[in-house]
Amino acid sequence: MTANTESERVAERLQRSSARLSYDPDVDVDWLAPLVDGAYGKTPERCSLYGTELWERLDEAQRAELSRQEAAAAAASGIWFELILMQGLVRHVYNSDPTTHNAQYALTEIADECRHSTMFARSIEKSGGVVRRPSRTAHRAGKVFGAICGPALLFAGAIYVEELADGMQREMMRDDSLQPMIRMISRIHVIEEARHISFAKDELGRAWARHGRVGRELIRWAIAGMAYVATSELLHPKAYTSVGLDPREARQVATANPHWRRTKAAWAAKAVDHFTEIGLIGGPSRRLWRRAGVLD
Repeated sequence: MTANTESERVAERLQRSSARLSYDPDVDVDWLAPLVDGAYGKTPERCSLYGTELWERLDEAQRAELSRQEAAAAAASGIWFELILMQGLVRHVYNSDPTTHNAQYALTEIADECRHSTMFARSIEKSGGVVRRPSRTAHRAGKVFGAICGPALLFAGAIYVEELADGMQREMMRDDSLQPMIRMISRIHVIEEARHISFAKDELGRAWARHGRVGRELIRWAIAGMAYVATSELLHPKAYTSVGLDPREARQVATANPHWRRTKAAWAAKAVDHFTEIGLIGGPSRRLWRRAGVLD
């Protein structure tokens, strides 16, 4: 089977799956239901300050509020990356034959991402999230990434961010103690992003094979930098100010918190394992992966 035929086979399968199981967040999320008083936005053990002296200073209501604000910050970073991904997918279709299953599935994924971004935006508003946009650094980095990324970098970036979100949201959707709205949003995203990850892995395999030694080293550095920024965007200083903490101190404590590093590593494990297996993580650029806190 040729690579092109294999690409068509994968895309056709994913199109059929999308037709069978897709969601409409406007209908499938109960936006009118009130938030459950005191419910966490994510499991306490997955909060960035858990296990630190700052965490011990917070009362139960503040801990729950910080968890909701951290969940909102993660949703804001999700919108940021999905917009970058949609730019890349539009270029992918622009350079493709629109009658192919590959191009048509890419269009289907763009439609999914539009709904996801709207869903995340509504969840931030509903939960009273103070973080609405990425940091200035991430905003500038996103412009550069969106402008320069070719297929290998685009699909590697998609795999990393979606696997990171998947690791976090699989835990959230299974935790009955969390806000029901957040659990449902997590479920929708996990189910639909599984198809996006499959598509990205298939595309990355072919794109990576087309690069030589120099090209691969450049991509290693670029994806390591993207992973560092994307992982850093899981936190935002405004989330800490919402519970009366000094944002600079709290960010420093979280960055040094071994429990938070283990959490990030657990969420990113599937992407890190896949990239290590195909040679996308290696050499001097491993330093950035360690700085991101997802690689020992």
